Amino acid sequence: MKQLLIASTSTIHGSGYLDYLLEDLKVFFKSCKTILFIPYARPGGISHDAYTEKAREAFRKINMDLKGIHEFESAAEAINQAEGIFTGGGNTFVLLNHLYKNKCIEALQDAISSGIPYLGTSAGSNICGLTINTTNDMPIVYPPSFKALAFVPFNINPHYLDPIPDTKHMGETRETRIKEFHAYNSFPVIGLREGSWLEVTDKTIILKGVLDARIFEYGKEPYEIKTETTLQHLK
Repeated sequence: MKQLLIASTSTIHGSGYLDYLLEDLKVFFKSCKTILFIPYARPGGISHDAYTEKAREAFRKINMDLKGIHEFESAAEAINQAEGIFTGGGNTFVLLNHLYKNKCIEALQDAISSGIPYLGTSAGSNICGLTINTTNDMPIVYPPSFKALAFVPFNINPHYLDPIPDTKHMGETRETRIKEFHAYNSFPVIGLREGSWLEVTDKTIILKGVLDARIFEYGKEPYEIKTETTLQHLK
């Protein structure tokens, strides 16, 4: 039975790293003593060690240990042995490239399908969709494929931003870019605002957090869904 928390962000304004999620994570990872952390997205280009330590400090607050996947000889074997998995944010292209390079794609799919709890934030959430083609990140590396883990039957746009009224900025909005995506692709996209997440239990997907989410379906006008709404209709 799949168990995932797919969060828009690791940090909301005015709080520390993962602070807004810690009480939920204490329950979500209750059967785990040690969490396997995947630091491949390297936000700001920081090292795997530095990123792992940042995540480790957060999990210490809920009395859990954390170990970086790069500390193992085999990344795929580390996933096979994991009690719980957390993939942090950063650059989605860098993250997916490393997952392919280290033969982690099938290992992650097998682990999560077998019931290992998975937390993703930002880039770590992007890879839970069908592809990474709705990320906000710059393509600074070229992964072997844009196909992702397909834990949910749609794409995700973390950090979704609404158009700002009266702004003088003349560039594309997130909504415009997602509509451009639908000129070439037909599967849905969910815009996750900061502080929102998806709770996946087997085939049940529920929006959590205090904010609504914006849904983009091919050939339809975008629409809002309230928190606690189920998303089984998105296929």
